[in-house]
Amino acid sequence: MYKILAAETAVKYTIYAVLIGIIAFSGCSSKQVTRIDTDTTIDLSGRWNDTDSRMVADQMIDECLNHPWINNHGMSTGGKPTVIVGGIRNKSMEHIPVATFITDIERAFINTGKVRPVSSSGERSEIREERADQGEFASLETVKRMGQELGADYMMTGEINTIEDRVEGKQVVFYQTDLTLTNIETNEKVWIGQKEIKKFIGRGKFKP
Repeated sequence: MYKILAAETAVKYTIYAVLIGIIAFSGCSSKQVTRIDTDTTIDLSGRWNDTDSRMVADQMIDECLNHPWINNHGMSTGGKPTVIVGGIRNKSMEHIPVATFITDIERAFINTGKVRPVSSSGERSEIREERADQGEFASLETVKRMGQELGADYMMTGEINTIEDRVEGKQVVFYQTDLTLTNIETNEKVWIGQKEIKKFIGRGKFKP
């Protein structure tokens, strides 16, 4: 009888020791979060990320606005062109947040000061509702009038494609972004740009 009780007690102490060890280990391996600069480039998965979105937008808009079309527009109208960013299609094999990419394009346009970007169709609907609401409830001194919107001269559209090559745990991902700027009145394509990104994803260092 005493031997049985001693054995049960030993088992209980062993279980307690294991549980304490698990708790202690869990405490030591707890998640840590470190804040970093938002401009820091970090590739964890090798997929399209915020750095790719911002870099492609900045470089392509810089190329677009250093093309003859903008000078031709200035000479013919005497003013800055008005631009709207239309649809950017994700035709790649992975999820790419195109809304973020569109915002990066609009930001790049605005930061140059060379064009006048206008709101997209979805944004305009919300603004028009606000203007209609002002017409009913705002004072005459502050109400914003209908029919004063700035019509766009050009629309930018585009798509993002990927090509993947994978073997034995190693992978190469090729991203190609194509953007087109079109004259809305004449349907003339005044600029076509292309930006490519190639990433190697693997455990070891890549040796070409």
